[in-house]
Parts: sequence; C-alpha cells; structure tokens
Amino acid sequence: MQRQTMVFRTHTGMPVSESERLPQTPFSALIAALRAQADGYAIELPADWLQGRTAYGGLSAALCVEAALQAHAELPPLRSAQFCFIGPATGVLRMVPKLLRKGKSTVVLGVDLEGDSGLAARAALCFGASRPVAQDYASLRMPALPAPEAGPPYYSWPNRPNFMSHFDGRLAAGCRPGAPSQAPEMTVWLRHLDQGEGHPLVWLLALADALPPAALVLYEQAVPISTMTWSIDFLDAAPQTADGWWLAHAVADTAQQGYSAQRTTIWNRDGQPTLIARQNVVLFG
Repeated sequence: MQRQTMVFRTHTGMPVSESERLPQTPFSALIAALRAQADGYAIELPADWLQGRTAYGGLSAALCVEAALQAHAELPPLRSAQFCFIGPATGVLRMVPKLLRKGKSTVVLGVDLEGDSGLAARAALCFGASRPVAQDYASLRMPALPAPEAGPPYYSWPNRPNFMSHFDGRLAAGCRPGAPSQAPEMTVWLRHLDQGEGHPLVWLLALADALPPAALVLYEQAVPISTMTWSIDFLDAAPQTADGWWLAHAVADTAQQGYSAQRTTIWNRDGQPTLIARQNVVLFG
C-alpha cells in the first residue's frame, strides 16, 4: 500500500494546484498509450495521473479492466469486480490478464498489475450475459438534488493529488474533507474533463474513485490514507449519461482502529443507478 496525504484547506475559488501546472494527458490519450506485450499490456504513467508517486486506485482498476477487454474482445457485460491494492503502482505498469473460467453465460478473468516495485494490484472480474427474468426491482433511488451547474466547485483546495486535475466536480450535498463537525459523507456530481471516446466502464471506473475517502470529513488535519480493497457491482450492462455527469454518494460506515469501511453509489444524470461499491481504507493518522 502507498500512503498518501490529503491537504484540507478549502477555498471558495479554484486555486491553481501544482498538478494543474503539469502537462496534462487526456484520459483518452492515456488509454490509447497502452501497448501489447507477450503476456499482457504495459504503460508508463505520466506525472499528471499520479497520486503522490503511485497511480490512484481507480486508475489501477481501470487499467486492469481495459487490459481484460483488449485481451478478450467477445466478453459479456462486466457485472462485478474486486480489487486488492497490494503495493505502489510506480514506473512502467504491466497488466497481465488470465482467463480463470468461461461458462455458457459467464466469464471470470484475473488481472495482475505490476509496477517497478512488484505486484501492485490484483483484480477479479466477473462478466455475465443478460437473461430474461420475471422480476425487475431496484431500490436505489437517486436523491433529489440541484443540477451540477448549480453546485459549487468541489475540487477547490490547493495541493490536490495530481490525478484530480483531470476531473470536474460539483458539491451537491455533504462536505469536503476537513469538516469534523459534519457527518462523514459527500454527494458530488463528477465528470471527466476529457470528453474523448473509449469503453464506458473503463472511464466510469477511473471516475468512481476520483473522490477522497468520506472518512476524511472527520479530520481537521490531513492524514495519510491508502485503499486496501475495492469491490464493485455494476447495475447497468452499458452505462451512459448525459453531458458526462454522474452523481456519486460516498459515506463512511465506520472509521475505527485505523480503518474506514465506505460505501459508494453512482447514478447517471437521469437518475438510473449504475454501480454500488464498498471500499476499505487505511487511515494512518
């Protein structure tokens, strides 16, 4: 795991952070730079996509899924994914997909992501074809909140991690980090600044981890953090949204003994639930 420290001082404007002074690599160009190798795929991450000296978890996850999709072109929709973040993803990253099982309607793939420091992440990806059923039920109603255009900018603190410069965020409810008198939750409209093309799930995965952990709302001072595990269930076989905006609600269920258990729900602009996730975060403070 790679410790990362967040700086909490917030401002009403949008100060220029160090990350925004770096040359910016659009997400579409980043994914296009993935190159095939004998047993997988490799990429060297530019500095503007790092969190400290490592790739952030959402990018590691997105690269694992992109490698799996490129290695196996005829996959059914991705239904569930589990990621274990083992060490820092630094230097040249290598993604090695492995077919674990192929059934009539489901495919299970494993992907190891390695960096210059060794194994950085391990993914288990479960793909499944749609099937007719008698029931059609969903209880994840999107909260009634102002449109993204009405909300204040979310990424408004200095010294943000480099990768956050690639996202637009609007605070819809809850708090940014550093508000210890408030509940540890936040609801934020998110979208990529790059509006290029690519597989929607890969783009959504990178976006789904663009927020800091909700537990950081509880801390007045910055503390180092690291994600250990991330488990995601995808609720839409082909996720799409209007104008690139997705609504993400993140809430910490616990922040105890140096760890936080967090859940996240994401809806598209029309209120359709798209994914639910659980995340275990180490709090080093």
